[in-house]
Amino acid sequence: MPAKNIVKEFAPDSYYHIYNRGVARQKIFLDDQDYKTFLSYLKLYLTFPNLQGPTLKVAPSRILKNFYEEIKLLAYCLLANHFHLFVFQKDMNGITNFMRSLITKYSIYFNKKYKRVGPVFQGNYKAVMVKTENQFIYLSKYIHRNPLPTLPTRLDLEGLEGYKYSSYINYLGLINQTWLDTSEILSYFSKFNTGESYKKFVEEVDETDLIRIKDLMLDYDF
Repeated sequence: MPAKNIVKEFAPDSYYHIYNRGVARQKIFLDDQDYKTFLSYLKLYLTFPNLQGPTLKVAPSRILKNFYEEIKLLAYCLLANHFHLFVFQKDMNGITNFMRSLITKYSIYFNKKYKRVGPVFQGNYKAVMVKTENQFIYLSKYIHRNPLPTLPTRLDLEGLEGYKYSSYINYLGLINQTWLDTSEILSYFSKFNTGESYKKFVEEVDETDLIRIKDLMLDYDF
Protein backbone atom coordinates (compact mmCIF):
# COMPACT_ATOMS: atom_id res chain seq x y z
CA MET A 1 0.00 0.00 0.00
CA PRO A 2 1.58 3.29 -1.05
CA ALA A 3 2.30 5.81 1.65
CA LYS A 4 0.21 8.90 1.77
CA ASN A 5 1.65 12.33 1.01
CA ILE A 6 3.75 11.14 -1.96
CA VAL A 7 1.49 12.62 -4.64
CA LYS A 8 2.00 16.35 -4.58
CA GLU A 9 -0.44 18.73 -6.21
CA PHE A 10 0.96 22.02 -5.02
CA ALA A 11 -1.03 25.23 -4.85
CA PRO A 12 0.34 28.77 -5.04
CA ASP A 13 0.47 30.96 -1.92
CA SER A 14 0.33 27.93 0.37
CA TYR A 15 2.19 26.43 3.33
CA TYR A 16 3.57 22.89 3.37
CA HIS A 17 5.29 20.42 5.65
CA ILE A 18 8.10 18.79 3.65
CA TYR A 19 10.02 15.81 4.97
CA ASN A 20 12.07 12.80 3.93
CA ARG A 21 14.52 10.26 5.34
CA GLY A 22 17.55 8.32 4.19
CA VAL A 23 17.16 5.38 1.85
CA ALA A 24 16.46 2.19 3.86
CA ARG A 25 16.31 4.45 6.94
CA GLN A 26 20.07 5.00 6.73
CA LYS A 27 21.70 8.12 8.09
CA ILE A 28 21.95 11.14 5.81
CA PHE A 29 24.02 13.19 8.28
CA LEU A 30 27.06 11.35 9.61
CA ASP A 31 29.00 14.23 11.11
CA ASP A 32 28.85 17.93 11.89
CA GLN A 33 30.06 18.87 8.41
CA ASP A 34 27.11 17.08 6.80
CA TYR A 35 24.58 19.02 8.87
CA LYS A 36 26.37 22.30 8.17
CA THR A 37 26.57 21.56 4.45
CA PHE A 38 22.82 20.92 4.18
CA LEU A 39 22.16 24.17 6.08
CA SER A 40 24.59 26.03 3.84
CA TYR A 41 22.58 24.89 0.82
CA LEU A 42 19.38 26.16 2.42
CA LYS A 43 21.10 29.50 2.98
CA LEU A 44 22.44 29.52 -0.58
CA TYR A 45 19.05 28.95 -2.17
CA LEU A 46 17.02 31.20 0.16
CA THR A 47 19.26 34.26 0.45
CA PHE A 48 18.87 37.24 -1.85
CA PRO A 49 21.27 36.56 -4.74
CA ASN A 50 23.23 39.80 -4.42
CA LEU A 51 26.51 37.93 -4.92
CA GLN A 52 25.45 36.14 -8.07
CA GLY A 53 25.38 37.38 -11.63
CA PRO A 54 28.05 39.09 -13.75
CA THR A 55 30.19 40.05 -10.75
CA LEU A 56 31.15 36.40 -10.34
CA LYS A 57 32.43 36.32 -13.93
CA VAL A 58 31.06 32.88 -14.62
CA ALA A 59 29.01 31.55 -17.51
CA PRO A 60 25.21 31.93 -17.10
CA SER A 61 24.86 28.14 -17.04
CA ARG A 62 27.06 28.02 -13.91
CA ILE A 63 25.05 30.56 -11.92
CA LEU A 64 23.17 28.72 -9.18
CA LYS A 65 19.41 28.87 -9.03
CA ASN A 66 17.91 31.00 -6.29
CA PHE A 67 14.49 30.74 -4.65
CA TYR A 68 14.56 33.86 -2.51
CA GLU A 69 11.33 35.22 -4.04
CA GLU A 70 9.61 31.84 -4.45
CA ILE A 71 10.15 30.00 -1.16
CA LYS A 72 9.98 31.13 2.47
CA LEU A 73 11.32 28.81 5.17
CA LEU A 74 9.51 29.08 8.52
CA ALA A 75 11.04 26.17 10.44
CA TYR A 76 13.37 23.23 10.00
CA CYS A 77 14.92 20.34 11.90
CA LEU A 78 17.64 17.95 10.76
CA LEU A 79 18.02 14.55 12.43
CA ALA A 80 20.58 11.85 11.68
CA ASN A 81 18.36 9.98 9.19
CA HIS A 82 15.67 12.51 8.20
CA PHE A 83 14.71 16.17 7.92
CA HIS A 84 11.64 18.38 8.27
CA LEU A 85 10.97 21.71 6.55
CA PHE A 86 8.03 24.11 7.03
CA VAL A 87 7.81 26.23 3.89
CA PHE A 88 5.61 28.71 2.07
CA GLN A 89 5.61 28.77 -1.70
CA LYS A 90 4.48 31.73 -3.78
CA ASP A 91 4.13 30.00 -7.14
CA MET A 92 2.80 26.56 -7.99
CA ASN A 93 6.18 25.08 -8.94
CA GLY A 94 8.27 26.75 -6.23
CA ILE A 95 8.62 23.74 -3.92
CA THR A 96 9.17 21.31 -6.80
CA ASN A 97 12.07 23.34 -8.19
CA PHE A 98 13.51 24.19 -4.78
CA MET A 99 13.47 20.62 -3.47
CA ARG A 100 14.88 19.21 -6.71
CA SER A 101 17.84 21.58 -6.45
CA LEU A 102 18.37 21.01 -2.71
CA ILE A 103 18.14 17.21 -2.81
CA THR A 104 20.30 16.91 -5.91
CA LYS A 105 23.02 19.19 -4.57
CA TYR A 106 23.20 17.46 -1.18
CA SER A 107 23.13 13.98 -2.74
CA ILE A 108 26.08 14.86 -4.98
CA TYR A 109 27.99 16.15 -1.96
CA PHE A 110 27.15 13.11 0.18
CA ASN A 111 28.01 10.51 -2.46
CA LYS A 112 31.28 12.21 -3.33
CA LYS A 113 32.34 12.55 0.30
CA TYR A 114 31.56 8.95 1.25
CA LYS A 115 32.56 7.43 -2.11
CA ARG A 116 29.18 5.87 -2.73
CA VAL A 117 26.67 5.69 -5.57
CA GLY A 118 22.88 5.54 -5.71
CA PRO A 119 20.09 7.46 -4.00
CA VAL A 120 20.69 9.12 -0.65
CA PHE A 121 17.01 9.69 0.17
CA GLN A 122 14.12 7.23 0.26
CA GLY A 123 12.12 8.01 -2.85
CA ASN A 124 10.28 11.26 -3.28
CA TYR A 125 10.02 13.64 -0.36
CA LYS A 126 6.63 13.81 1.34
CA ALA A 127 4.53 16.98 1.35
CA VAL A 128 1.43 17.95 3.32
CA MET A 129 -0.48 21.18 2.85
CA VAL A 130 -1.16 23.21 5.98
CA LYS A 131 -4.89 23.91 5.81
CA THR A 132 -5.84 25.26 9.22
CA GLU A 133 -4.53 27.78 11.70
CA ASN A 134 -4.19 25.03 14.28
CA GLN A 135 -1.96 23.03 11.95
CA PHE A 136 0.08 26.15 11.22
CA ILE A 137 0.90 26.80 14.85
CA TYR A 138 1.41 23.24 16.04
CA LEU A 139 3.47 22.13 13.05
CA SER A 140 6.32 24.38 14.16
CA LYS A 141 6.05 22.87 17.63
CA TYR A 142 6.18 19.33 16.25
CA ILE A 143 9.23 20.15 14.11
CA HIS A 144 11.08 21.82 16.95
CA ARG A 145 10.38 18.94 19.35
CA ASN A 146 11.70 16.34 16.90
CA PRO A 147 15.07 15.83 18.65
CA LEU A 148 13.26 14.72 21.83
CA PRO A 149 12.76 11.07 22.82
CA THR A 150 9.28 9.55 22.59
CA LEU A 151 8.55 10.22 26.26
CA PRO A 152 10.56 13.35 27.07
CA THR A 153 11.39 14.26 30.63
CA ARG A 154 11.45 17.81 31.93
CA LEU A 155 15.24 17.67 31.66
CA ASP A 156 14.98 16.67 27.99
CA LEU A 157 12.64 19.60 27.34
CA GLU A 158 14.91 22.06 29.10
CA GLY A 159 17.85 20.90 26.99
CA LEU A 160 16.01 21.27 23.69
CA GLU A 161 17.49 24.71 23.03
CA GLY A 162 20.93 23.11 22.91
CA TYR A 163 20.16 21.23 19.68
CA LYS A 164 22.18 22.93 16.93
CA TYR A 165 20.44 21.66 13.79
CA SER A 166 16.99 23.10 14.30
CA SER A 167 15.46 26.53 13.73
CA TYR A 168 14.28 26.55 17.34
CA ILE A 169 17.28 28.57 18.52
CA ASN A 170 16.26 31.29 16.07
CA TYR A 171 12.85 31.46 17.75
CA LEU A 172 14.52 31.88 21.13
CA GLY A 173 16.63 34.74 19.79
CA LEU A 174 19.91 32.86 20.32
CA ILE A 175 20.93 33.13 16.66
CA ASN A 176 19.57 34.91 13.60
CA GLN A 177 19.66 33.02 10.31
CA THR A 178 18.43 35.71 7.93
CA TRP A 179 17.17 33.16 5.41
CA LEU A 180 14.62 31.91 7.96
CA ASP A 181 11.36 33.74 8.71
CA THR A 182 10.23 33.47 12.34
CA SER A 183 7.85 36.45 12.28
CA GLU A 184 4.67 34.69 11.15
CA ILE A 185 4.69 32.06 13.87
CA LEU A 186 5.91 34.39 16.61
CA SER A 187 3.11 36.84 15.78
CA TYR A 188 0.71 34.41 17.49
CA PHE A 189 2.47 34.84 20.80
CA SER A 190 2.88 37.61 23.35
CA LYS A 191 4.28 40.87 22.05
CA PHE A 192 6.37 41.03 25.21
CA ASN A 193 8.99 38.33 25.84
CA THR A 194 7.99 36.65 22.59
CA GLY A 195 10.86 34.17 22.69
CA GLU A 196 10.02 33.11 26.23
CA SER A 197 6.34 32.75 25.38
CA TYR A 198 7.12 30.53 22.37
CA LYS A 199 9.59 28.53 24.46
CA LYS A 200 6.87 27.75 26.99
CA PHE A 201 4.57 26.66 24.16
CA VAL A 202 7.12 24.30 22.61
CA GLU A 203 8.41 22.86 25.87
CA GLU A 204 5.12 22.22 27.64
CA VAL A 205 4.60 18.67 28.84
CA ASP A 206 1.05 18.15 27.49
CA GLU A 207 1.26 16.61 23.99
CA THR A 208 -2.47 16.11 23.30
CA ASP A 209 -2.73 18.67 20.50
CA LEU A 210 0.69 17.75 19.18
CA ILE A 211 -0.34 14.11 18.64
CA ARG A 212 -3.39 15.24 16.69
CA ILE A 213 -1.27 17.42 14.42
CA LYS A 214 1.25 14.63 13.92
CA ASP A 215 -1.53 12.31 12.71
CA LEU A 216 -2.55 14.91 10.13
CA MET A 217 0.90 15.98 8.98
CA LEU A 218 3.01 12.80 8.93
CA ASP A 219 2.92 9.27 7.53
CA TYR A 220 2.31 6.63 10.17
CA ASP A 221 5.23 4.56 8.86
CA PHE A 222 7.71 7.41 8.68
